[in-house]
Amino acid sequence: MTAGDGRRRIAGRSPFEPLIGYSRAVVDADGWVFVSGTTGAGTDGAMPPDVETQCANALATIAAALAEAGAGFGDVRRVRYIVPEARDFEPCWPQLRAAFGEARPAATMIVAGLIDPAMRIEIEVTARVSPARA
Repeated sequence: MTAGDGRRRIAGRSPFEPLIGYSRAVVDADGWVFVSGTTGAGTDGAMPPDVETQCANALATIAAALAEAGAGFGDVRRVRYIVPEARDFEPCWPQLRAAFGEARPAATMIVAGLIDPAMRIEIEVTARVSPARA
């Protein structure tokens, strides 16, 4: 869906999107892609117990949103990781390096509570693609 101000909204499958009022991603006409914080629910909506699977699921959801925007992990300029427990971050490093190792975006890891105690990681990215690709 395109807003009157040149933004294109990308919907996801999160039940929180319509409840809270946000989009999985927003693509600006100038090529910026903002992907909302994404947690690790599987395609069936279930939250796996381990952080590694949650990380993989979050990255898959982000990859799909980026692809719909005409972007990929190589276009990511900033990434934010939010984990309720700092010890859950390191087990995700191999997957994060595989996804972002080429782009090497600016990154921040934050320790904070998430909306559901079963959630162990949330990832948010900002990407940039040429306006011709957006």
